[in-house]
Amino acid sequence: MNSRTREMAHIVMRGFDAFHRYFLVITQGAKARFEAQDWSGVQLASRRRIWLYDEHVNNTVRAVLDYNRGPLRHQELKALKQAFNDLLLTHPNADMAESFYNSVYRRSTRHRSIRAENLYVHPFVPQPGEQDLGPVSWHYHLAPDELGTILPGLLARLGLELPFLRLERDLNHVQRTLAEQGLAGEPLQLTVINTLFYRNKGAYLIGRLERPEGPLPFILPILHENGGLIIDTLLLSRDDASILFGFARAYFMVWCPRPSLLVQFLRPLLPNKSDYEIYNAIGWQKHGKTIFYRDFLQHLQQSRDQFVPAAGIKGMVMCVFTLPSLDVVFKVIKDRFTPPKTVDRDTVKAKYRLVKQHDRVGRMADTMEFTNFELPLHRISPALLEELQREVPSLLTQKDDRLIIHHLYTERRMTPLNMYLEQADDEQLRHALDEYANALKQLAAANIFPGDMLFKNFGVTRHGRVIFYDYDEIAYMTECHFRDIPKTDHLQDQLSPEPWYSVGPNDVFPQEFKTFLLYKPRIRAAFDPRHLELFTAGYWRQLQHNIEQGRVEDIFPYRRRQRFKYKYGETLDGKTERGEK
Repeated sequence: MNSRTREMAHIVMRGFDAFHRYFLVITQGAKARFEAQDWSGVQLASRRRIWLYDEHVNNTVRAVLDYNRGPLRHQELKALKQAFNDLLLTHPNADMAESFYNSVYRRSTRHRSIRAENLYVHPFVPQPGEQDLGPVSWHYHLAPDELGTILPGLLARLGLELPFLRLERDLNHVQRTLAEQGLAGEPLQLTVINTLFYRNKGAYLIGRLERPEGPLPFILPILHENGGLIIDTLLLSRDDASILFGFARAYFMVWCPRPSLLVQFLRPLLPNKSDYEIYNAIGWQKHGKTIFYRDFLQHLQQSRDQFVPAAGIKGMVMCVFTLPSLDVVFKVIKDRFTPPKTVDRDTVKAKYRLVKQHDRVGRMADTMEFTNFELPLHRISPALLEELQREVPSLLTQKDDRLIIHHLYTERRMTPLNMYLEQADDEQLRHALDEYANALKQLAAANIFPGDMLFKNFGVTRHGRVIFYDYDEIAYMTECHFRDIPKTDHLQDQLSPEPWYSVGPNDVFPQEFKTFLLYKPRIRAAFDPRHLELFTAGYWRQLQHNIEQGRVEDIFPYRRRQRFKYKYGETLDGKTERGEK
């Protein structure tokens, strides 16, 4: 191995280290943004951190090619990986450096002539077992009812500059919640991450109550109120933790130079989440993608079922399929869209990038984008193969016993809302429709208009949450023109199949929503009257006004009834909130 190869390996590692350094700088600023209530800065920093990876990968690719004075040949790429192996052996974040190397390699070849032996398809550095969590956590042995004494000092150690307004009251609520769950009056072992998790308008203390039967979450959301801070609630269930770290939310900002330690800490609190989902949740979504692919390959080895078309109404823009034993769907943009769709492939890709970078407020599913994704031909059902060859022939290449799909997205599988409503009992129907209406309101408050609001474009999670997942018609609220349908006294106008008034390209008529959403008597009867405002243009125009005024709504990742101010009978302070019942 010559010195030039070693230097190129160092160029790649320096590229990763630079990315990691800037990632931590942006993340470290989360505390100041939270304290200053700089909510627009929060959104900008979130987008900036997502862009950061591609910027550093592209810069590194250019640096390697410039140093080599052109593309690397196969033997040079093979030697480069061997040289990079040597650097991984002593690197504290070798696993994530492997992901960065994979990105550099694939982009340096423009995703052509990719050879598995030149990639870290499997980790080179053995994954460590249980690591010492001391660098990222504090541990407390608490006598019965001692938590109220310990928590003030614990919160002070976090270094927030603003005071808690009524800390004694909040701590009493914490103790009361523990008592309601049968956790008071006994010794406790509490372990907490020694830095806060920041997202949107909240900061979160993430901890574990260590118990013989397994740890329980101990999560304190911290919010602003009247110039100070409050503890908003205490979350103690794994379901609540799963929703907090859900795949439909923006990524947390949490400062930690070794993210694998956070994942190890969080893993027992999120037993239904794979490691890739936890990495995604803490902002390491590119490494999460690597872990997903490794898990996918392992799952293929351990399963025998076939890839089949996904359940539900066929999409006009996407060809969607799944592997029944894996809770994921694969989405491929069609070559030709079913009328009346008029967008093109580049527009659809741009919409998916928009969602990736936007605050998803718990209502838009995150996706991962893949190039040249390989499937074993014998695992593809005849029906799916026929559909792919008919709908996306330009994106397919068959090579030996594999089918290569040149571009696709993956997304968590959910039950399509239209199918769920057909099978729901009365209570499930009311809850799902309430969830659907809340999803529309929360998306709108976050400056997102779904465009196509049909039930088939939403899914239901295992927690019963309704999530939007069809993005080809998505638009910013501020780009839409919400109009009332003009009145007419002419019967022929009212009976006409075509509108008697002019319609611009961005015009939206909310009165029409009721016609195509509540067309079934059972659905119409179950729809909560509180949400009928969705069918008025004035409601949407008011939300537009709020957005244009820079107002960032409160959208909580837990039920409104879980908040201390509701749970224990306190009155609201007059703020408009868009939580859930």
